[in-house]
Amino acid sequence: MRTYNYLIICLVLLSFFKGSVNADEIQLAIVKSYFTTIKPEKNLNPAKVKLGLILYKDKRFSKNNDVSCFSCHDLGAGGVDHLKSSTGTQKRIGDFNSPTVYNSHLNFVQTWNGRAASLEDQLDGPVGSEVEFGSSWNDIVEKLQKDKAIMKLYTKIYNSKMTSDNLKNALVEFERSLSTPDSKFDEYLRGKIELSLEEKSGLKLFINNGCVSCHQGEGIGGNLFQKLGVIIPYFDKSKKYKKFHYGKFNISKKERDKFVFKVPSLRNITLTAPYFHDGSIATLDRAIELMGFHQLGIKFSKKEVQEIKAFLKTLTGKVDGELIK
Repeated sequence: MRTYNYLIICLVLLSFFKGSVNADEIQLAIVKSYFTTIKPEKNLNPAKVKLGLILYKDKRFSKNNDVSCFSCHDLGAGGVDHLKSSTGTQKRIGDFNSPTVYNSHLNFVQTWNGRAASLEDQLDGPVGSEVEFGSSWNDIVEKLQKDKAIMKLYTKIYNSKMTSDNLKNALVEFERSLSTPDSKFDEYLRGKIELSLEEKSGLKLFINNGCVSCHQGEGIGGNLFQKLGVIIPYFDKSKKYKKFHYGKFNISKKERDKFVFKVPSLRNITLTAPYFHDGSIATLDRAIELMGFHQLGIKFSKKEVQEIKAFLKTLTGKVDGELIK
């Protein structure tokens, strides 16, 4: 029995690496051991989602009524703002690059340094930040409860006076609706379509070289912390950097957490430039090169970079049946 199992394992591995004629089904089985399709959230409350979207775009969340959640997380631009660092109230510039809001509910923690354990917790950050909204929940409630249209929607759902907890609840319900299922890769995982040769080559490189050690699961990332520069240092330890570059260390105060960040999801990654926690990397090609070098100790050839990028393009999902842009 052990010999039989050993032969099966060898056959599976050989079929994947050598690409035998009848390998497709076996290859897919291996791929599915690393990745799963996106499963849209069930049992969402449509009324809460509607209210959440209105709140998401409401600039009264900021002290000077000049920015909203949408300002940094544009739903028509991949859920980001395409800026190196985001612009907050009174045109103040932050430190971090804005992560996409799409599929953010899949993240095991929120923000680059893991400051927030949940989407609800994350909302407190921008509200109280002098750089982002520069406001408070008390001020926001005071403004919004004077809006008859919002109060009409609000009271139908919550049947109570307006509270910050209920506003958070509606916003999070909306954010949980922002799944992007049915990407080409999802359809491949379901066995409905084939990837092109270039896409499949990129997928093989992605798996064989260890990219999947950090990027796997439903979000293809977003489910663990990792040091930026695991194999070859990305930061020079002899130099001093701005506080935000130290990542999780600023939360934990543990030396081992210096330069450690939440691994981002790669879903819709081709739409969310620039890259890295500080938005310092302008192109996906360069991001792939740097990740290969610093995280894996590998120098990808130009051909390999293009193949990996071709695979990553298959991760662009859909909203309301249309590919997001």
